Amino acid sequence: MILSEFVKEKRNTAKLTQPELAEKAGVGLRFVRDLEQGKETVRLDKVNQVLQLFGYEVGAVLANRNIIEDEKS
Repeated sequence: MILSEFVKEKRNTAKLTQPELAEKAGVGLRFVRDLEQGKETVRLDKVNQVLQLFGYEVGAVLANRNIIEDEKS
């Protein structure tokens, strides 16, 4: 799932408004809006502040298995 959709879904499930989420996470309202709109350049530490409210954090995910297979050759 795309990060922006994930955050919005979690916020809605928790029945929080964007201003409420921003306050609880300790980030600005503009950051929450940018995050939910899919802005590509957001601060990772702030993303994790938001995600921690829902028990998540950003981590590395294998995007293309062929990359590792190519490195083994």
